[in-house]
Amino acid sequence: MRARLLVSVLAGVVLACQAMAAGTRFGEESFTLKNGLQVVVIPNHRAPTVTHWVWYKTGAADEERGRSGAAHFLEHLMFRGTKTVKPKEFSQLVARVGGEENAFTSWDYTAFFQTIAADQLPLVMRLESDRMHNLVITDDQLKPERNVVLEEWGMRIGNQPDALLDEQVEAALYLNHPYRIPVLGWKNEIETLDVPAEKHFYDTWYAPNNAVLIVAGDVTVEQVKQLADTWYGKIPSKPLPPRERTGEPGRSADAVLRLEDARVRQPSWSRYYLAPSYRTAGSDQPYALQVVADALGGGASSRLHKALVLDQGLATGAGAWYEADRYDLGRFLIEVNARPNVTLDRLGDAAAEVVAKALADGFTADEVAKAKQRLVTGALYAQDSLREPVGIIGRALCTGQTLDQVDHWPDKIAAVTVEQVNAAARDVLLKKPSVTGFLLAPPGTDLSAQPIAAPSSGEIR
Repeated sequence: MRARLLVSVLAGVVLACQAMAAGTRFGEESFTLKNGLQVVVIPNHRAPTVTHWVWYKTGAADEERGRSGAAHFLEHLMFRGTKTVKPKEFSQLVARVGGEENAFTSWDYTAFFQTIAADQLPLVMRLESDRMHNLVITDDQLKPERNVVLEEWGMRIGNQPDALLDEQVEAALYLNHPYRIPVLGWKNEIETLDVPAEKHFYDTWYAPNNAVLIVAGDVTVEQVKQLADTWYGKIPSKPLPPRERTGEPGRSADAVLRLEDARVRQPSWSRYYLAPSYRTAGSDQPYALQVVADALGGGASSRLHKALVLDQGLATGAGAWYEADRYDLGRFLIEVNARPNVTLDRLGDAAAEVVAKALADGFTADEVAKAKQRLVTGALYAQDSLREPVGIIGRALCTGQTLDQVDHWPDKIAAVTVEQVNAAARDVLLKKPSVTGFLLAPPGTDLSAQPIAAPSSGEIR
């Protein structure tokens, strides 16, 4: 085990050095085809495998009102056949060569990916480029798939009290912006989605000039250029509508939501704040907020964990998260899981006291230094992965960032000062309107404590 770990660490160091020599964070290179498709190549020759991703710069927040779930539904329909590929044949062909594939939808983007042997890259390029412009949507394909999506709603949302509360929290946090609408869609609207709705979304947003192709693995830039031009270069671009979304009027009051359900096994308290994203901030504040989240609730040495889990024994887990990579306004959230016999009112008051003290006293230079080190170290480990750089780059390019911003993220984090951290924390958290969620079980419910998990990213597979 030690030998394997050493080999992995050394390989990661080699990749990091190669990337630094190339002047980029992950050693990536980018070019754009004549039809507007941006292509990013991340050579990684550690194994004879390749991961191939197509990201569309569209998601649930781009749906027409009354047609929620259209983006995620279309993700499903992309596997139902084209003019040249039969329904389910896409997945069968990928599986036949030992590959794996999947897709997911968020508010801001939709991604499709396959991981295969390097010599099978032409196959998945042919298949993925085909459904970029040749998708067939009929009632025969749509109706059974709608049942699948409704079953998924039941499994992911209807039978999950925490997911039901999340839906209500998002709807309360965003008063007007489409982020208030679930990625999966409101159940009553999913039931009405039809062929015209899905064709309209596909025809509007699915185009090479609204997509990013990322290939990582045992390839060269020249290989990918040739293949991309062969398979994607022939697809015509489309006129795209402006990506305009309704804004937020600004909150003037707090909201408190309580959901009590007999299926709850881990009662929790959470609090959400609106926060700027990379694209909307107009400054370096998002980097400071990431340090805030780590120092406040990023691990065992964070303020929330030490106070609520170790010192007071009120919680089984405590954390803070900040979402900087949304196209529009992001979120800053705090969540704690209660120990048995600890009321959520008591737990919430204790969590609020920890946050209030941090805002009043400020984070120390030592706390900021350690948080920055954890974040930068995590960024280094990402270079040791085949898929993680693809995810970082894909989400960035679909939410208004550039490769230059991706490459300089560790430098931006390292440059954050104590003063910036405390100013950002107070700007977003101090006396600002929030939404608080209480997830409870009825009295007498048999509870089994679970460790706290990170909140949903909004990505629905």
